[in-house]
Amino acid sequence: MQENKERKLRRLNPVNDAALIRESWKIFQIMAEFVEGFEKLARIKPSVSIFGSARTDPEHKYYKKAEAIAKALSDAGFSVVSGGGPGIMEAANKGAQQGKSPSIGLNIQLPHEQSSNDYQDIGLNFRHFFSRKVMFVKYASAYVVCPGGFGTLDEMAEILTLVQTGKTRNIPIILVHKPFWQGLLDWFKNTLVEEGTIDADDLNLLLLIDKPEDIVQAIFDFYEDRDFEPSEEEQEVLSHL
Repeated sequence: MQENKERKLRRLNPVNDAALIRESWKIFQIMAEFVEGFEKLARIKPSVSIFGSARTDPEHKYYKKAEAIAKALSDAGFSVVSGGGPGIMEAANKGAQQGKSPSIGLNIQLPHEQSSNDYQDIGLNFRHFFSRKVMFVKYASAYVVCPGGFGTLDEMAEILTLVQTGKTRNIPIILVHKPFWQGLLDWFKNTLVEEGTIDADDLNLLLLIDKPEDIVQAIFDFYEDRDFEPSEEEQEVLSHL
């Protein structure tokens, strides 16, 4: 068995110079994504990032709810940022365009499923999930998380981790449609808290709200005693995302 392992290791190709050079040049591609994102999104504040499934049909109640939420936020003065694709992302951009504020799509190149929707005033294209994630967080005054799959859960876990660990400023994180999320929240409480992997206070980072007007009001209530613009201290934290 040990001989087989050693034989396999010996068969590994040595570092290919051409491949190494190609990987090194990817740094400039990544830099370009960040520069374009910073330049185009720096003026959209305040904004709300909306997440949800790419697979939701336009006739589905989740799509219509996301569209209504986005319009309410847009009319209230918030730019709306989505992943730029179909489903809930399209609903968010569509609703934002019906309102008074900009509609932004942060599109990602995927082997399947993702295609840009037609409701974006500002559209950015990313190859790398990590640079795209920074754009979702850096300028957001709130997160609205509609029903979705792994990608939606990933974005929700990302912002929860960043806020919990102090790597970004505290913002409202709003889950939409109680029946969809309640089982997960119960698991957080009954398993994660009980096992000591999170604190009970960490559950307070999440709000569960369904009505568009209540979501808008909750965001304004959160910022009643603070500015939408990050403080100098918060700016410093955000600079290290």
